[in-house]
Amino acid sequence: MIEVCQLCAGYADRTVLKQLSFTIEPGEWVTIVGRNGSGKSTLLRSMARLLPPLQGDIRLQGKPLVDYGRKELARTVSVLPQSRDVPSISVEGLVSHGRFPYLGLSRRLTEEDEQKIEYALCCTGAQAYRHRLLQELSGGERQKAYLAMTIAQDAPVLFLDEPTTYLDIATQFELLALIDRLHKKGKTIVMVLHDLQQALAVSQRMLLLEQGRLVQFAPPEEMIRSGALQECFSIRIESVRSKSGCTHYCFEPKDR
Repeated sequence: MIEVCQLCAGYADRTVLKQLSFTIEPGEWVTIVGRNGSGKSTLLRSMARLLPPLQGDIRLQGKPLVDYGRKELARTVSVLPQSRDVPSISVEGLVSHGRFPYLGLSRRLTEEDEQKIEYALCCTGAQAYRHRLLQELSGGERQKAYLAMTIAQDAPVLFLDEPTTYLDIATQFELLALIDRLHKKGKTIVMVLHDLQQALAVSQRMLLLEQGRLVQFAPPEEMIRSGALQECFSIRIESVRSKSGCTHYCFEPKDR
């Protein structure tokens, strides 16, 4: 369980998040949405302890986030940030870093560690270029490599900031299907997405931010019924049910 209480967060010159309070249940898939500059990445960074709060409290599994040791937190939460360095390291070497929170004093990988690494490489498709350097990869290949590292970490909570960035549409669907499989295995998924169509399709609940404030935290259908999503993005949303039973959404500007 992730509990956020009266959270204010931001940077030296400005406060971005203002008095946010909500709870994410274990095993939920929550997507954070909002217009550019609404505080989505700032919220994710705060929950992952990459950004200290200016005010308020965040608890993870009932324990204050600030009380977690570094390794303990890494065994509980894995993070795929929006922007990352590109070190001179092979894909397999990068994915191996996901196992560091579990290593003993010898710093040697165990058989279990090797199995976790192999699984992460295979399920993301990164095994095809496991020996190549990150710097040689396309943006999409690099994104898969970093996702494989977070999977190898095998934490119960995954924080993903724009995980479909740099990916073509087919690979985006592959990635979301992979995240869905992880969710079905019991992982708690908290992710930032700009694509509303994808967010509506995959989320159990959506957390809508506007100018750093929480507008609504609800299942997709409820958020559409309330009109909050339409008001925030200044759009109209029409749901269309296909013959296969899937629901798709059509968007258009409000003023049309």
